[in-house]
Amino acid sequence: MKKRTGVIVLILAVALTVFFCYGAFFGLGEAHLGAAKNIKLGLDLAGGVSITYETKEATPDSEDMADTIYKLQKRVEQYSTEAQVYREGINRINVEIPGVTDANHILEELGKPGSLCFIEQTDEDGNTNFQSTGAYNENGKPVYELTRPLDEIREAGSVVLEGTDVADAAGGAITSNTTNSREYVVSLTLTDEGKGKFADATTRNVGKQIAIVYDNGILSAPSVKEAITGGQAQIDGMSSVEEAQELASFIRIGSLSLELEELRSSVVAAQLGEEAIATSLKAALIGIIIVFVIMIFAYKFPGVVASWALVIYTALILLLLNAFDITLTLPGIAGIILGIGMAVDANVIIYARIREEIGSGITVRNAIKSGFSKAFSAIFDGNITTLIASFVLMGLGSGSVKGFAYTLAMGIVVSMFTALVVSRLLINAFYAVGVQDEKLYGSTKARKPINFLGKRKTFFAVSIILILCGPLFMAINSGMGNKALNYSLEFSGGTSTNVTFNEDMDIKTIDSEVTPLVEEVTGDKNVQPTKVVGTNQVNIKTRSLSLEEREALNAALVEKFGVDESLIQAESISATISSEMRRDAIIAVIIATICMLLYIWLRFKDIRFAGSAVLALLHDVLVVITFYAIARVSVGNTFIACMLTIVGYSINATIVIFDRIREHLHGSTRIDGLEDIVNTSITETLTRSIYTSLTTFVMVAALYILGVSSIREFAAPLMVGIICGGYSSVCITGALWYIMRKRSAGTTVKAAATTAQTKTAPGQSGNKNSNSGQVKRDPSQPKKKNRKRNAEKRAAEEAKKNGVV
Repeated sequence: MKKRTGVIVLILAVALTVFFCYGAFFGLGEAHLGAAKNIKLGLDLAGGVSITYETKEATPDSEDMADTIYKLQKRVEQYSTEAQVYREGINRINVEIPGVTDANHILEELGKPGSLCFIEQTDEDGNTNFQSTGAYNENGKPVYELTRPLDEIREAGSVVLEGTDVADAAGGAITSNTTNSREYVVSLTLTDEGKGKFADATTRNVGKQIAIVYDNGILSAPSVKEAITGGQAQIDGMSSVEEAQELASFIRIGSLSLELEELRSSVVAAQLGEEAIATSLKAALIGIIIVFVIMIFAYKFPGVVASWALVIYTALILLLLNAFDITLTLPGIAGIILGIGMAVDANVIIYARIREEIGSGITVRNAIKSGFSKAFSAIFDGNITTLIASFVLMGLGSGSVKGFAYTLAMGIVVSMFTALVVSRLLINAFYAVGVQDEKLYGSTKARKPINFLGKRKTFFAVSIILILCGPLFMAINSGMGNKALNYSLEFSGGTSTNVTFNEDMDIKTIDSEVTPLVEEVTGDKNVQPTKVVGTNQVNIKTRSLSLEEREALNAALVEKFGVDESLIQAESISATISSEMRRDAIIAVIIATICMLLYIWLRFKDIRFAGSAVLALLHDVLVVITFYAIARVSVGNTFIACMLTIVGYSINATIVIFDRIREHLHGSTRIDGLEDIVNTSITETLTRSIYTSLTTFVMVAALYILGVSSIREFAAPLMVGIICGGYSSVCITGALWYIMRKRSAGTTVKAAATTAQTKTAPGQSGNKNSNSGQVKRDPSQPKKKNRKRNAEKRAAEEAKKNGVV
């Protein structure tokens, strides 16, 4: 890069940095587009809409309730991936949707959860089930009505499909294959059972109408053009995409297992409160500044470039959160923290490589070029591995898992861009304008390898002890009458206490006075208070409280705030993370792990790399679970995000070491000197491992020190996971791979030796024929005549070599 080009690049970089930062922090135009304050925040950070439904049945079946909650969860995720649906009491369902403030608008779009069915035009006796009224609706469509009660129609066997037979419905626009014109349709996806029912119904009703009945009213009565046997159907004839989406919404909400009635709806304030948000932002800022200092101290001038790239990374993340309308919650913040850690990690890998190249004696210019080139594979493999996992979680996960996956995927893409493109352009531009003294870049001389493998038995013993402490403390906790882990209300359900105060309680007062009082009385450090906007009511969610604890809490509230005890209402609530959501999360994590394993196997062409990496991930997860068991930290909504963060962080650190081992092997399959290669690779990447762990740890530690109690419960296990991830990458993964490699090589040698022993010596070779008793010649040995000819040939060549004619 020439000097003039370098100057232009730096000027453009300054301009773009200012533009990105201004856009991220202040926004553009009168609407302040892109500003961080416009980022959609989750219910825990900013509040949203809370809707309570009640089932028409007084005592609904538990399986129907679970199915309804799960389906409602899927419905409301169209508004936010962080939406929560959970059971309250015996027959109530709460829906909490973050980032929105218009409850009436949500209720209109979501629809009234009622009964839905599909009925034939006539029954077997020829009786008409529905007919046109002769009137038309606002969309110009005929209005239909039932000719007799729905119960009679059902008894006559004319209900061909129930709402529960519909898996999904979506309204949209398509291009007609015949006319190439734009058409608006509703696409139906049926369940396996519904597929068979609908195939039979459409087969016998070709040319007739089938009506869609919702709460005894007919939504639509499309004609059957042909038999539909594939489980997919389309309802056409819609006049607009809005009409199609409205019909699809009714069908979706009507496919619930239970009929629901809206009991109440309200706008609620943030669960964590303003103090939690303010302290989190302050902690993030302090953490980033400390990271800047560490990078500059460790890598001199390249550390300045890395800090600049990190500023651009942070601004881009804030802008993209706005652009993609992603709802940000605590798990989402975990994804961003991991993204910052990986952004720093990529720069550390590059600049450590540059220092190594300078230390080997090459020029600064060539060192920069070589550093980026050699660091690419480690950065690419580490980030792509984590990106694969995030895509799987995005597709298969739900709720907080999906929110985490979105922010993580975004962070990975942006971190790769800033490290491999922005950082490269900046450092080459600075070199071009005269920043060329190698003292500014530093150099690293080759160090004597540390014998990590020699201490592997000690490392393995420490890990086994830490892992076994988990089940031990779980058993102790259970023996003492507690749960094995301290499950919070997200996992095990809890108590929802609705308190009507004598005056309007602002968020600051709730944070500083109400929450500490509840924590003191209940001993729960994961209290979730939400203020009902426009009222004096505050809803307080805690772990499940006994009758004595409820009475103690009521007494404390009356004593301190003078509230009317008759206006304190408590209800048991189900887990906000349902069993189906947990199942989805587990399946998603398992598939993500398998995909990561396959990718590592493919890239490193050695399944032992993949196997040892996955074992190390399992090790990290189990050690952190041990921490949860010992410290009794709440296992709640952030638990899943914490575990996913640890998996992503640990795999990235492991890939860097494996990449260096692969580089030193040069494709060799020999096991001579293998121990030295592993020790050398770990030693060469040790500085990177320390600095990456340190910078990420600093970010989380700042959250822990400055955050409120619920933030600390999230940050503490994350800090343990970061330390454990760094430890396992350095001390465990290389040793595991080495053992696997040695054992497989030993097995190969033993197999070869066994094969050789089965071959008998010349003159004694052969296998006895069991029928004739004759000895057969070993086909691997040459015939006697050939042996003699070969011996004469070798003798002639030897004589010629010695000058004998």
